[in-house]
Amino acid sequence: MGDNTPRLLTVAVTSRALFDLEESHALFESDGVDAYAKYQRDHEDDVLGPGVAFPVVRKLLALNQGEGPENPRVEVILLSRNSADTGLRIFNSIQHYGLDIIRATFTAGEPTWPYVKPFGTDLFLSANPESVRSALRHGIAAATILPKPPGETAAAAAGEVVDMRRPAGQLRIAFDGDAVIFGDESERISREQGVEAFGRHERERAREALSGGPFRGFLSALHTLQEVFPSGEDAPIRTALVTARSAPAHERVIRTLREWGVRLDEALFLGGRHKGPFLQAFGADIFFDDSQHNIDSAREHVAAGHVPHGVANEG
Repeated sequence: MGDNTPRLLTVAVTSRALFDLEESHALFESDGVDAYAKYQRDHEDDVLGPGVAFPVVRKLLALNQGEGPENPRVEVILLSRNSADTGLRIFNSIQHYGLDIIRATFTAGEPTWPYVKPFGTDLFLSANPESVRSALRHGIAAATILPKPPGETAAAAAGEVVDMRRPAGQLRIAFDGDAVIFGDESERISREQGVEAFGRHERERAREALSGGPFRGFLSALHTLQEVFPSGEDAPIRTALVTARSAPAHERVIRTLREWGVRLDEALFLGGRHKGPFLQAFGADIFFDDSQHNIDSAREHVAAGHVPHGVANEG
């Protein structure tokens, strides 16, 4: 594969988001880097279990089926704070699962986020909140992928629970609106001036497009990828907007997406209802939201990525 082969979508994922490294990470935190390195070398032939982002990565890579290796639709880049030596276990696990990941950086403890932009990344998934914040500040869509809640079965975490209502392998991604797809100006009014002021503001500006948020570029790239495939229920990608907005604040959202030329397959205007059960009903593989409260609710049902951006994350 040439260095500059064009791709429709590039996703960078850290090793702790892709695989379950919580046990060895706890050892690193308690006993230090030498104990961690020895543990990884001693277990380098032991396959790592899937992490929270594993099902999404597997489905993304499956979108390359039917394309030659010289012209992939999607590329996934591995970023790891392991050294190349301790990272051998990670690559062994990648090969075990048959994941077509060929590019990686191992930084031996240094931050990984500086390498996100040179790879032309559309989305960065990490278990490290500081790396995510740094990527967001540099204009990259990024989210903190949190470990599965206690008590969640390994099968559910690995995406092994099959939803018979959708085509096998279909990737479903859900987004919050304000401060994720869109800017946070409207949400700021809601928080600072109240719901009535927010409603009045949105009605008055119903035909004025919202500004783009940190995930606008990723949504656009995802839409471009969707256009490669036939639309409809059997499409390999399905998207949803899941927002606390309700009528009449819906109109500005619809008109903004129309102006951007972006398709979202479903739109749920929940008027403040808890999002988790609706995300489960949609069958989301992953959900992105700027509110930690919403993420805590959602991750009881689906994989969730916190986007630490906007007024909800200030202070």
